[in-house]
Amino acid sequence: MPVGAYMKTKILLFLTIATAPFSTRADIGTISPVEAQKLIQNTDPSKRPVVLDTRGGYKDYFRGHLPTAHHLEFDTLRGTDSGVPVQYLPSDLTKALLVRAGVDKNRLHLVYATGDVLPNDEILSASMVAYVLEKYGVQDIRIVDGGLAGWKAAGLQPVQEYFGNPVGNLPEKGKPEIALTVEDVLKLKDKPGHVLVDARPKNEYLGQDEVWLRKGHIPGAVSFHWARLMVEKENTHKFKPFSEVKADLEAAGITPDKEVMCYCGTSREGSLVRFYLKHVAGYPKVRLYEGAWKEYVWVKDKSLPAETSEPAAK
Repeated sequence: MPVGAYMKTKILLFLTIATAPFSTRADIGTISPVEAQKLIQNTDPSKRPVVLDTRGGYKDYFRGHLPTAHHLEFDTLRGTDSGVPVQYLPSDLTKALLVRAGVDKNRLHLVYATGDVLPNDEILSASMVAYVLEKYGVQDIRIVDGGLAGWKAAGLQPVQEYFGNPVGNLPEKGKPEIALTVEDVLKLKDKPGHVLVDARPKNEYLGQDEVWLRKGHIPGAVSFHWARLMVEKENTHKFKPFSEVKADLEAAGITPDKEVMCYCGTSREGSLVRFYLKHVAGYPKVRLYEGAWKEYVWVKDKSLPAETSEPAAK
């Protein structure tokens, strides 16, 4: 669909649902802490959202979390596969974990983490879990803009009481098409109308790090660090308005007329860039290479090429 027609469709859809109760609209995007609190406090428990605290530190959950938040630690959804660490788990295991966490096809899901200044990157936990929910067919997801830090800044209090959701009920049909394999990336990355985006910090993109088995990035990828989409100096869990990053994205060649393919080191950073482009900026086609750099450097007997310099300006 042409970009203009796509945007007109989005506007008409918005006008159609604008007067509907917030909690009944199937959508994926962001929500303010104040709006989140209103939904959590609904006097009808059946209409309250499923709140998921995605932080990796379980003691952080004990110290304080959003009311009715169920702790779903993001890394429970990943594990080593064929020697490659932190790969997404097989479908049967993922579904079992999501159902146990109360993920439900008929409910709104509020996803959040801590939120803080760099180098805090807990927002990546929230975007990764949101990605997994979307992939498994959940259609009603909001990331709490600003996270727990934004919650506190709004004058709202965290709680320490535990909360366990009832057993969930996943949609019958998922959206596996939002994921890319390494073969997909190799096939598509150099085709016209496609752009491959590396969401890691610039030093990792250039191979100036001590992290990775092999250095650099996938040839042809452009660098766009995920933190450029966030309010870095105040709260890395709060998204910048699209109007503030549109020019930077266009300068990098990341435009809505292209199919955008996102990746990073382990797929968390890439999940945030994908979430922003798809669900904040409204780009029509954005996918995530799940295997990420950790897989790329290992598969095919470590034969896939890597670059340590930026592509020539087009």
